[in-house]
Amino acid sequence: MSVLVIGATGFIGPRLIRRLVARGEAVVGMDLNPGAAPFGDVPIGAPVVRGDVTQFEDVMRTVLDVKPERLINLAYGLGAGEGNPHQVMRLDILGMDNCFEAARLGGVKRVVYASSIAVSGQQSHFGDRLVNEDDPTHGTSQYAMHKIFNEFQARKYIKNYGMSITGVRPANVTGPDKVRGSVDHVQIMVDAARGRPVHLPSKGLMRLMIHVEDIAEVFTRVLLADAPRHPLYNSGGIPVSLGELADIVRGFLPDAQITFGQEGGREESGNYLVDWSRLAKEFGIEYPGLHTRVLEVINEVRQQEGLPPVTGR
Repeated sequence: MSVLVIGATGFIGPRLIRRLVARGEAVVGMDLNPGAAPFGDVPIGAPVVRGDVTQFEDVMRTVLDVKPERLINLAYGLGAGEGNPHQVMRLDILGMDNCFEAARLGGVKRVVYASSIAVSGQQSHFGDRLVNEDDPTHGTSQYAMHKIFNEFQARKYIKNYGMSITGVRPANVTGPDKVRGSVDHVQIMVDAARGRPVHLPSKGLMRLMIHVEDIAEVFTRVLLADAPRHPLYNSGGIPVSLGELADIVRGFLPDAQITFGQEGGREESGNYLVDWSRLAKEFGIEYPGLHTRVLEVINEVRQQEGLPPVTGR
């Protein structure tokens, strides 16, 4: 099966491509920076052509050249919108619409795209209950508003043209090489692994963590499915406060210097209680324990830095 991955050299793209290639799919990537080196210098495993998702001609030309049966868009402006609203609007909204329209004109059978947990807004809108895919969206950041519109536009293309388009709402994706978006949880692991002090504002701030390898597997299964039952899936993850995460890291690195400005933060947290049973039941998704993934991140970073690995306790 031919697959086009847009946003091929970003944080999630290389991991997704490696999975698709390992499953025997014929994959081509497109990215504005096709030569970007992935973390650990692990080869992506598929050709990547240069293309700008904000330029319809680039997307359409690539679709016509590759003739993919399936297309996935992982190109988005994460964490940069508040400071550069025009450029990120072009990337998040115009770029996504370009993918939908090029897929329609090019006869692509299935499209998958990255939405976000950010669409739900603050957990306080829902109290202490799990949020599902049918709940109203309350996100107010520029990124959240963009993703809300992406979901609206996907529904329009499905209704008007009968297209197969599926969105996945990733939670707080974490990994050793994440540098944009919610990175406080990454800092706690990565900086501590390097022996650097970490200071963050709020100990009680909650995150819903999912490792980048796990979200790559989610996208792989959703993309390769012939007919997903729903237009949207929450990725889910593991809810944890930054203070709790710091304690886990200290269990592996007792000398880690992790401090916080205040105890609170839970009441200011985004959505961290999520019902992801739809994804789990349909695609058989299970996640490793948080301690397992934290140790992996620490040791990946230490290997990059030429430091000895730490062991589980």
